[in-house]
Amino acid sequence: MSSFLTKYSLFTRQLPQSIRSTSTNVSNADIKPILTNRNPRNLEKLRIAYKPGGYHLEKPGRNYWHKLELETSIRYVKASIRHFENGQVISASSQEWPIKKQLYRYNDTSAYINLGRVLAQRCLEFGITEIRSDIVPDNQEGKVALFLKALQDSGVVLQEPEQYKKPRPWDQHREEKPWEVTE
Repeated sequence: MSSFLTKYSLFTRQLPQSIRSTSTNVSNADIKPILTNRNPRNLEKLRIAYKPGGYHLEKPGRNYWHKLELETSIRYVKASIRHFENGQVISASSQEWPIKKQLYRYNDTSAYINLGRVLAQRCLEFGITEIRSDIVPDNQEGKVALFLKALQDSGVVLQEPEQYKKPRPWDQHREEKPWEVTE
């Protein structure tokens, strides 16, 4: 506590007298009670952000906040996460030099597995834990299936929760609010 007062007193000595007298007399009533959260994914985490519905005849539809996309070419593999509004937010490719120098081939099974691990790590660092995946693997032991398994094993859920809809007074069943759930 004394180190804080020392630092504070050093700071107040450098201020002019007119500012110093007003800044030391601040009470809790003068502090704004409204907090503005500027995290762009905060409402998505609370499940109350706008989620586009798209058209009911569209396949696979546009009902997502973040969607997984996988592009394969003859030589490389690229995976990305696309936000419905902002476009591509995260990507990983076997063409990137740090990933490329660790691989023997750029489109074999180990490339898919490691690309899934790298993309999952970037997602978790970015704060995205749930994404929508419309990718259906051909078989359970294929490269795409191993890519999806590496994503899931690293902590990313491949299914987004539904958007919370405010219940009407006449609704018979009321869902739990996502911000009040204790696990």
